[in-house]
Amino acid sequence: MKSINEFKAYRTEMNERILNSGFRDFNKFFALDNKAYIDGALNAKTKELMGLVASMVLRCNDCILYHIDRSIQEGATEQELYETFNIALIVGGSIVIPHLRYAVEKMDEIFNEIKNEKNNNS
Repeated sequence: MKSINEFKAYRTEMNERILNSGFRDFNKFFALDNKAYIDGALNAKTKELMGLVASMVLRCNDCILYHIDRSIQEGATEQELYETFNIALIVGGSIVIPHLRYAVEKMDEIFNEIKNEKNNNS
C-alpha cells in the first residue's frame, strides 16, 4: 500500500499531467469537481463527508483516502468520520466492510501524522 504522502505526490503529478494534456474536457470536469466542494449552502466539510460516503459505497479507495484527508483538513473529527463511515455501511451494505477497514486505517494514519507534527513543533 502507498503511504499517504506517496498517494498525494502521485495524485498531484498525474493531475498535472492530465490537466496539461491539452484536452480541454478534462479541465472542465476538474473545475466542476473542485467547485462542487467549496462552501455554499452546505459547508465544505459536509460536502467532503458526503463525497466520502459516495466513495465508500462506490468502493474507490483512492477517493476514500482523498475525502478522508480533505474532511480532516476541513475540521472533521474522528467521531464525525465514524458516523460518516456508518452511513456508507448502511447505504452500501456488507460489501463496504473491506473499504470501511481501509477508511479506518487511513483515518488513523492521518490523525497520527497530525499528532506527530504537533509533537515535533512543540
